[in-house]
Amino acid sequence: MRNLFVKSFYGWMACMLCCCLVSAKDSLVVEKKRPNIVIIMADDLDSRQLSCYGGKNIRTKNIDQLAAQGMRFDQMIASEAMCVPTRASLFTGLYPVRHGSFQNHKPVYDGLKSVCHYLGDQGYTVALTGKNHSTKPASVFPFKFIEGFQPNCVAPTDDYSLDEIKKFITSKETGPFCLFVMSINPHAPWTMGDPSEFDAGKLVLPPHWVDTRDVREAFTKYLAEVRRLDNQVGDVMQLLKETGQEDNTIFIFLGEQGPQFPGGKWTLWDNGQRSSMIVKWPGKVKAGTHTDAIVQYEDITPTLVAIAGGKPVNGLDGKSFLPVLAGESSQHREYAFGIHNNGPEGPSYPIRDIRDQRYKLILNLTPDKSYYIKHMMNPEKKKSYWNTWKAQAEVSAADSKLVKRIETRPAVEFYDLKNDPFELNNLAADARYKSKIEEYTRRLKEWMKQQGDTGADIDKSYAKEK
Repeated sequence: MRNLFVKSFYGWMACMLCCCLVSAKDSLVVEKKRPNIVIIMADDLDSRQLSCYGGKNIRTKNIDQLAAQGMRFDQMIASEAMCVPTRASLFTGLYPVRHGSFQNHKPVYDGLKSVCHYLGDQGYTVALTGKNHSTKPASVFPFKFIEGFQPNCVAPTDDYSLDEIKKFITSKETGPFCLFVMSINPHAPWTMGDPSEFDAGKLVLPPHWVDTRDVREAFTKYLAEVRRLDNQVGDVMQLLKETGQEDNTIFIFLGEQGPQFPGGKWTLWDNGQRSSMIVKWPGKVKAGTHTDAIVQYEDITPTLVAIAGGKPVNGLDGKSFLPVLAGESSQHREYAFGIHNNGPEGPSYPIRDIRDQRYKLILNLTPDKSYYIKHMMNPEKKKSYWNTWKAQAEVSAADSKLVKRIETRPAVEFYDLKNDPFELNNLAADARYKSKIEEYTRRLKEWMKQQGDTGADIDKSYAKEK
């Protein structure tokens, strides 16, 4: 009887040991299969030009392919339509007033944490190649920097190589990785690509533009860099396939904010604030899908943390949209918020906005002033297409209205985005929308108070930090 008991005991122990080994092995398998993440980001992209978003001027075959393999987000909203604030929000999960970079080229506050810390805590190597002027101070953004893509967004060339990127993603020392590939296309000065691909006379211009020969010629140069961007997306996708990383890599495309044309970047109209995002996640995200869920750049880092298996980070403005990716929810945010501070790109001109899937309220906080951006609207630049807009406005009432729309703005703007996607019909004086305008104004001011945003007085000159 005793021998039977001993045999049974040792048999049970052997079984338990075997189970533990299997369990440990399974854990290792899970660890090995934690998805890598590659995020490729555009620079000043008019997302409406992408053919998968309905664009008519260029067929972006690689970005279209990505959309066919993943989920396209149709309500991706930048909280501030300029490069440094958008990228700071992407990396920190905070809105601009809270991370400190609420003017272009203004650094974030010391002492913050970013995606580098949050994913690093989960065992990820967080790296970046390309445009890097939104990565200071290093204590907040301790990326592993990789040679490959051009870091200077106003460089005359954007030559790039995938060699070091390939070494990084195939190295056994890298472990699970999150790689940000930051393109400088199609940021001005639009010197790359082949503009002759596009017939200036046949381009479909945004309806808020004044139609002149000069702006059409400039647009061909812009689209040539959109072509360069699409090629870069294709090259990175091909690299993942060639290195056997494709099936275990989440691939995310981001459009940043709108183009450096009047009414785009540096505004809170949709041509500036509305962006694009496509997420491919083999086996997890259903291919060829799209969503109207409202997402902002502040939501990306919390989502990456959730993907990596981390707990939600307290105190962030963003929240994970993993349920949308999983097809478990069609909604994310009820509202998206926006902020614009004009300095140092021009004189103070603060703007705030709130929007849902249908309506948008814009508050111009100093409507008695004129709006001006030095890069596009400088009258001293004799070859600037803006001068042709101004000249055309003198002989055309319709064009005069479009120019005045840029320069002189009312205190309140309210738009029906479904029926007026280019925001040319201000409904602020329409009595039918009085209660909605009051409700949206209240919610916007509540958000500003929660953020510590005191409004117009923060759009001022700040001493440059070393």
